[in-house]
Amino acid sequence: MKRRKRNAGSRRGMQMVTLCISTAMVLVLLGLIVFSVLTSRNLSAWVKENLTVTLMLKDEVSVNEAKLLCRDLYHRPYARNIDYISREQALKEQTEAMGSDPSEFLGTNPFSATLELQMKSDYANRDSLKWIAAELKRNPKVADVAYQVDLMDRVNSNIAKINILLLIIAALLTFVSFSLISNTVRLSVYSRRFLIHTMKLVGASWGFIRRPFMRQGLLVGILAAILAICVLGGCIYGLLYYEPKLMSIITWEVLVITGVAVLLFGIIITSISSYISVNKFLHMSPGELYKI
Repeated sequence: MKRRKRNAGSRRGMQMVTLCISTAMVLVLLGLIVFSVLTSRNLSAWVKENLTVTLMLKDEVSVNEAKLLCRDLYHRPYARNIDYISREQALKEQTEAMGSDPSEFLGTNPFSATLELQMKSDYANRDSLKWIAAELKRNPKVADVAYQVDLMDRVNSNIAKINILLLIIAALLTFVSFSLISNTVRLSVYSRRFLIHTMKLVGASWGFIRRPFMRQGLLVGILAAILAICVLGGCIYGLLYYEPKLMSIITWEVLVITGVAVLLFGIIITSISSYISVNKFLHMSPGELYKI
C-alpha cells in the first residue's frame, strides 16, 4: 500500500515537472514575442532620432551667432540634439576623409558652418519635416536646409510593416500557446478523472473538487513563468554582454514589462485551462469517463 502511494506520488511529481517544463517552453516563445514588439518600438524611435536634418549657415554668421541659434533651437519641441560644425572642423573632416586638403587647390575653404539637428521620433516623418524645414529656412542665418526625405519614408514604411508582422505573429502564437498549455493541463487532469468522479459520488461540491486543481494550475503557471523569465533573462544578459550598445534599445522598462507579461500569461493560461479541463470531467457521466 505504501509502495503504491509512493509510486502515485512519484508519477504526480513527474507530471508536475513535465507540465512546468512544457509550459515554460511555450512561455519563453511568448516572452520573445513581447520582447520583440517592445524593442521594435524602441528601435523605431532610435532610428528616427538618429536621422539628421542639416542646417547650412550663411558665411557671415559668427560662432557666437551660431551658438545663439543652437540655444534657440533647443527650445523647439521637435529638437532632441544639435551639433555645431564650424567651417574649420568641416574642412578637417573632409580632408581626413578624402586624403587631401581642398583649400590647397581652391585657395579658400569651400565648406560652410552647419548645424546637425536630430529630432524627436514623433516629428521624424514627411509632414512634420515639411513645416519644420519651412520654419528653419525663414531664419536669416540659415542658407539652406537638407534632409533625406526618401530615407525617412523608407524607414517609417519598413518599421510599420515590421510592427504589423510582429503583432500578427504574436496573435497566432498566443492562440497556439493557449492550445498547447491547455492540452498539457488537460492531460494532467485526465489522469485523475476517476478521482473527480469519486469525489462527486461522496457529495463534494464542484467548487471543492475544482479548488485543488486550480491551485495546482496556479502553482504550475508561477513556476513555469519564473523558469521562462530566467531563460529569457540569461539570453538578454548574453546579448547585452556581447553588444553593450543595445542598452539604448533594451531598456529596463522593456525588461520589466516582458517579465510581468510572461508571469501573467503563465498564471492566466494555466488557471483557465485547469478550470475548463476540470469542468469538462465534472459534466461527464461514469460511462463517458471509460470511453475517453
